[in-house]
Amino acid sequence: MKFAQIIDFETDRIDEVRELLRGYEERARAQQRTGTPVGRTLLRDRAHPNRYLAVVEFDSPEAARANSDAAETNELAQALAALMTRPAAYTDCDVVDRQSAG
Repeated sequence: MKFAQIIDFETDRIDEVRELLRGYEERARAQQRTGTPVGRTLLRDRAHPNRYLAVVEFDSPEAARANSDAAETNELAQALAALMTRPAAYTDCDVVDRQSAG
């Protein structure tokens, strides 16, 4: 079953957050690491412009766990935490249905 994690965070340095995420994703693809995310969507809360939701998708809960256990992921989390104005909140979800417009 597909798996998604929603990360709810606030920052006034979103360009730096996006650059860290892009760099992490490029390195993960180049290294072909096990458990890397298969997709990511970054949303901004219109009512609270410094609040963001990142929806990170994985092939399975096991893949997400492997990603969480990776040293590179821990380094990314620490770097991102330094850019946030409050601690991030995490929600783990099973993907029950997904529809793409096409």
